[in-house]
Amino acid sequence: MSFSVVVYQVLNREVDRFVRVQRFQIERRWSETVILPIPSPPEIDPAIIAEAKNRIIWSLGLVNLGILFLAGLSGYMLSGRTLQPIKEMVDEQNRFVGDASHELRTPLTSLKSACEVFLREKKTTVAESRKLVQESLTEINKMQLLSDAMLQLAQFQKPQRKLNITETDISEVVNRAVAKVQPMAKLKRVEIETNVHKEVAWGDAFELPDMLVILLDNAVKYSHEGGKVRVNTKTEDGWVKISVSDDGIGISENDLPHIFERFYRADSARTKTDTGGYGLGLAIAQKIAEENKGKITVESQLRKGTTFTISLPTGPSKKIRFS
Repeated sequence: MSFSVVVYQVLNREVDRFVRVQRFQIERRWSETVILPIPSPPEIDPAIIAEAKNRIIWSLGLVNLGILFLAGLSGYMLSGRTLQPIKEMVDEQNRFVGDASHELRTPLTSLKSACEVFLREKKTTVAESRKLVQESLTEINKMQLLSDAMLQLAQFQKPQRKLNITETDISEVVNRAVAKVQPMAKLKRVEIETNVHKEVAWGDAFELPDMLVILLDNAVKYSHEGGKVRVNTKTEDGWVKISVSDDGIGISENDLPHIFERFYRADSARTKTDTGGYGLGLAIAQKIAEENKGKITVESQLRKGTTFTISLPTGPSKKIRFS
């Protein structure tokens, strides 16, 4: 509006100058063509001058209204785009807190109910007390696993989180991960077969085994007793690819798009097995892959098995391309 005031003052002076020039030209032509005695030359109609100035005012007003409308609309759209990531982060945090509260409520309710029932009993034996303690420890272990997983996920939200990204021997990563999962595999009589070559990827040597442990743990859990889990590595198009395959119960097509979401557990046969868990493992694995500039893909058929593939860059300058 201040700019319009300046524009109006400039145009107003230009109109006055135009009037003076026109008056001078009319007087000169009049004096050259009219025979003495010289009458007064005709004057420019003041109404025309006033109308011109009014048109300038109206034009500037319309321009200002257009600018205000466009500026308001643009500001609304830009502010919405600017605030959208913040809104998504807040919604994600609220959803995370709500889901965590819901998951914690179940073991806490179980503990409370067991203790209340135990206290109502007037006569209790040592065996009953031991059984209660064992059941309570089971629930406590579940809550500890949940809290550890939530704390690990919370680490990824730190804005200045630092990773030790270096050249990493993938064969060592695989061997360390397999060693951690091997005891559980033996209990279920699941064989872990590795076909690992000397591959070098760019990543954090301390976090990559955790990611692979999650995938191996799931593969063993959802494999049939006496089944087999296969781990293969290869380098392709500048990526080191680690695949973890099982012949277990698989994942349905409806569940596949959601398996990396926090607290998501499929409604298919995977939830019908006594595997425990809170649906945080794959979310953590995906976060680790993203932090290391990699990605995780999955292929699965129900009742035929699942294959997770980790892709890690072979150098620091590799740009990830999601398909």
